[in-house]
Amino acid sequence: MTSVRSVPRPRSPLPRIALLAGLVWAVAACGDESWSGRAAQSSSTAWKEPSAYTYTLDSTGGERLLTGTFRVSVRDGKVTHAVGLDEESRRVVQRSPGAVPTIGRLVKELEQARHDGADTAEAEYSTVGHPLRITLDPDANAVDEEARYVIRDYTPGPA
Repeated sequence: MTSVRSVPRPRSPLPRIALLAGLVWAVAACGDESWSGRAAQSSSTAWKEPSAYTYTLDSTGGERLLTGTFRVSVRDGKVTHAVGLDEESRRVVQRSPGAVPTIGRLVKELEQARHDGADTAEAEYSTVGHPLRITLDPDANAVDEEARYVIRDYTPGPA
């Protein structure tokens, strides 16, 4: 009887290298979002607040005065009319009508948070340049300091 002995062949490292490169690429693609944050940050300068507009603001997060959903009219950089669309926002409008911001004021709050080194100061912008979402958190380790703003139903024109 003839015995056959298999001799181990040296394996090519190529498949392992390809797998490792694919994993590194996948992790890099899913990882740091700071690049997109920087791109979104630069978009903020492209949008100029019009002289008149209306929008709906959903304000949540933290223990702050400004919470709820508001329909806001703005003219010449000032809120001319604000309506609370839920119980929380109606209380805000009734007690502190000046607390309801323009979009310009929200953008300034975002810029100030970035300047102050907030742990989170992010924005998402529409294709026409106005912010759709702003998320702020001065200190990720502190409780109830965060603010989340969602801007929708934005309509430039007479307010």
